[in-house]
Amino acid sequence: MTLADPIRVVKKVTDILQELGIRYLVGGSLASSLHGIPRATQDVDVVAEIAEKHIAPLEKKLSPGFYFDAKTARDAIERRSSFNIIDKEDFFKIDIFVQGLDDLSAMEMDRRVMYQLADSNGQSIYVCSPEDIIAHKLYWYKLGDGVSERQWNDAVNVIKVQKERLDIDYLKRICRARGVLELLEKLIS
Repeated sequence: MTLADPIRVVKKVTDILQELGIRYLVGGSLASSLHGIPRATQDVDVVAEIAEKHIAPLEKKLSPGFYFDAKTARDAIERRSSFNIIDKEDFFKIDIFVQGLDDLSAMEMDRRVMYQLADSNGQSIYVCSPEDIIAHKLYWYKLGDGVSERQWNDAVNVIKVQKERLDIDYLKRICRARGVLELLEKLIS
């Protein structure tokens, strides 16, 4: 599976989210691949400002091309967790994370960036900012007891590619807030 395959599938889903007025951002490995150095991924993470009122229209728009369990989605909204959408053609999974209610989650959504897709006639998707994806990758690295080379390397690669364009003051603030400032300082020293 090439990087183009997940992008094609996520574009179908994000088009539906936009059509329904649901703000979203693509995060995880796809965001770090787009901002850094591409790598293979088994799924795509999408953070969405989704509410109960969106479930019925979302279910209608996703059928018949996607597997979508409305009950699981309702539970995820209530618990502020996640649910899956699976493309029936490619069997590619998109994890939809219900946006948190905290200030960091709101700031991350407000800082999302429009990413122009290559060879797509001007199509684009909203992606987590480079600074926020670096902070997330370092946070997940820390949660995994500092053993996940993937998380670490994703952060390293985003910094390598985006170095001159990063808002270092914001990056330090968000890393401090996520408890990973020491990891960032180790990374950029």
